[in-house]
Amino acid sequence: MKTASICTIGDEILIGQIVDTNSSHIARQLNLLGIQVKYMTSIGDDRSRIISEIGNCLDNTDIVIVTGGLGPTKDDITKDALRELSGAAGYKHSAEQMAHIERILGARGIPLIDTNRAQAMVPDTCTVIPNKLGTAPCMAFHGLGKSGHSSLYSLPGVPFEALGLLPDVMADIRSHFDLEEITHHTVVTFGIPESTLAKRIEAWEDALPANIHLAYLPNPTIGVRLRLTQFGGQADFKPYLTELQKILGDAIYGEGEDTLQSVIGQKLRAAGKTLALAESCTGGHLSELITSVAGCSDYYKGSVTSYSNEVKMKVLGVRAETLAQYGAVSEPCVREMAAGVLRALDTDYAAATSGIAGPGGGSPEKPVGTAWLAAAKKLPDGSITVATQCVHFASSRAVNIERFASYALDLLRRNL
Repeated sequence: MKTASICTIGDEILIGQIVDTNSSHIARQLNLLGIQVKYMTSIGDDRSRIISEIGNCLDNTDIVIVTGGLGPTKDDITKDALRELSGAAGYKHSAEQMAHIERILGARGIPLIDTNRAQAMVPDTCTVIPNKLGTAPCMAFHGLGKSGHSSLYSLPGVPFEALGLLPDVMADIRSHFDLEEITHHTVVTFGIPESTLAKRIEAWEDALPANIHLAYLPNPTIGVRLRLTQFGGQADFKPYLTELQKILGDAIYGEGEDTLQSVIGQKLRAAGKTLALAESCTGGHLSELITSVAGCSDYYKGSVTSYSNEVKMKVLGVRAETLAQYGAVSEPCVREMAAGVLRALDTDYAAATSGIAGPGGGSPEKPVGTAWLAAAKKLPDGSITVATQCVHFASSRAVNIERFASYALDLLRRNL
């Protein structure tokens, strides 16, 4: 199996000024090619350290991908460090990258200056992979390291530029390396914590063939992804997935990149049904998730963010007696919220949330992290049925809100 290192360059990462998201995206793409990432490292803006640490990565792995340090300012020293590291005699001009620089700056009305022109100058040992989204090119170096067979790719640090270059970088890697065939299949689950899930499918996992590996990828909003990976040969995962479905049932809600909101959208669109939302504790986050799916206007009508009791009563029709007797964070209240928004926006389905996100506002009876969720649907005779669920979390306000919203989506999914 080929191996790789991922290096980020810049003091801004080491002091916590920005968060490195590039490495995770790069690692994911390398893994899909069957390449094992052995090292991830961040290097400050120090020329000698850049040369030393990247050189060490080249000596110990087949592929090194570097992001950062390629801007037009004087503190970006990566290019010259790579010139020395690769044994380049000097620089050459990349006419193709220069054309992109002129186009990008011209479209923004920015005059072309010497520092921009310098970005089209690259070490004469590299092959340029043009950056169509920014001014700094990707530079590819081959035949490096103590083996003489390692490759180095230097990408700009701006995330959308780095991600935009990854398909071309991965294609170049495939053209230079004999990669082991690898096949992935991912199923997505929700509602079972990772540790409980692992215990439940332990016997199934133990029975997998030696060449099939299972990875657990938890996410509080999406759930736990279970990724099966087979190294070498064509994979037929169907028998194993059939057995997994028998064990987990409707806790499995999708495959690949599916999310709760995308699966809900698929089901609503296929059935020609519509959706409305009533939110209190989630403050619009539930709506944000639903509208993150392209084409959601086919089925999503809108929402009411009813943070106050006044709005719950005047807009959603929650009864004053309900609030007085049970409070806003209660099953009767969230039932009336879901039914009320379904009637108000004339939809087929609705979901509602009411809870205590924190950090204050809790009580012994209803501690912080408590939420009531509801999913309502209109029956053929015009009546409304409502399913409810109470959840309890003990996280920060932001994480509580995320989990309230995702569990509300799952309740809706199970009741579509």
